[in-house]
Amino acid sequence: MENGNYRERFDAVISGTLASAVRIIADDPALFFCGSAMLLHQKKAAAVRQRYEREGLLVPPVIIASITSRCNLACAGCYMHGRHDAPQSEMTPETLAGVVGEAARLGVSVIVLAGGEPLVRKDEILALAGAHPEVLFPVFSNGLLIDAAAAAELAACKNIVPLVSFEGFCDETDARRGSGVYDRLLAVLGRLREHRVFFGCSVTVSRENFSRVTDEAFVRSLHARGARVFTFVEYVPMEPGTENLVLTPCQKNDLPNVCTELSGKFPALFISFPGDEDQYGGCLAAGRGFVHISPSGNLEPCPAAPYSDENLAAVPLETALRSRLLSRIRERPEILTETSGGCALRANRILMDEIAVQGNRKTH
Repeated sequence: MENGNYRERFDAVISGTLASAVRIIADDPALFFCGSAMLLHQKKAAAVRQRYEREGLLVPPVIIASITSRCNLACAGCYMHGRHDAPQSEMTPETLAGVVGEAARLGVSVIVLAGGEPLVRKDEILALAGAHPEVLFPVFSNGLLIDAAAAAELAACKNIVPLVSFEGFCDETDARRGSGVYDRLLAVLGRLREHRVFFGCSVTVSRENFSRVTDEAFVRSLHARGARVFTFVEYVPMEPGTENLVLTPCQKNDLPNVCTELSGKFPALFISFPGDEDQYGGCLAAGRGFVHISPSGNLEPCPAAPYSDENLAAVPLETALRSRLLSRIRERPEILTETSGGCALRANRILMDEIAVQGNRKTH
């Protein structure tokens, strides 16, 4: 098993982020109580993960679950479309509930729900969050399914954090997501704020919009509408011909620093992804810090690398985490070092293909 010091650092980052969130919501007793409980649980969950690691099982603190490929929008550059997956059945509600339950038992602290548009399975999300109040469920959503009733339901589950997608101001957001979407999203933020939901915004950061979305004016406009979390996700060129949108080396290096500066000016969380990977010895994919689950249940190293040798509809999560494919990736530090393109495994997909072929692994 590889040196685990980087995992201790990642655990500290997760705990620090939760502690910052608790401070931000200190004036809301219900949110404060829930946030404090999740912060305490994170420390207990880290101990559970450490116990499994001593037994030879590497459990990541974070799981990213793309629970559906369905969506009510058709955004340009969508990573789900860019995966070019063959049509497959989604995990059943029973399979999904079983996976989440096992993840909680193994010590997973954060389960990120994505899609497609994850809120097409809203009732299941609410049930999962209700069954596991100790787990944090960030939900990356285009926001358009959050009507007044949905906002009230989300408000009742304090461990769900909706992250509504923006590309910038009106011109940038509508250009990618459709005419009129920006104004509709502002109305969504109003509903979430009215119901005292702890929510945030997710921004895909490209070479073109970097200066605009990291500007204080943009952050101030959404913070004033109640956003308390800002996630800046580096653009990954899933479609050929879009490599020119990848952040420049200078922008990539600046992004974590920008987040630090903004956190000193606004009472909000600012998170860049993948962030400063050097402190962790490379990308945290493949179970080092997180894994990805596809809509059909394939356990994959990350959303941008659709390689799998285990499916959670067929085997338990604990078995799947012992995947030979994930282990082989972790044994190759060069494949976890980014050369270009926002995602190490995507940038090094020639090596990924070799590993998959050598192991007679399934690729999509």
